[in-house]
Amino acid sequence: MTKKILKGIVTSSKSNKTVVVEVTRKFKHPFYEKIIKRSKKYHAHDEKNKFKEGEEVKIIECKPFSKKKTWQVVE
Repeated sequence: MTKKILKGIVTSSKSNKTVVVEVTRKFKHPFYEKIIKRSKKYHAHDEKNKFKEGEEVKIIECKPFSKKKTWQVVE
């Protein structure tokens, strides 16, 4: 099974070795057919603390680092 890769924007980098990434997706409502925008926040592992707020990053699924961190920053 392939690992998911998501693209989002860093919203918080205050924690040590952790960034919070907000991923936004667009989809068409099944009945009303209006385009809807939804966003979700993911905690991702950032080993060297090099990503700051506002940067666009890619995250990939990985083994759990902690209770909430099951994603890792790729670039």
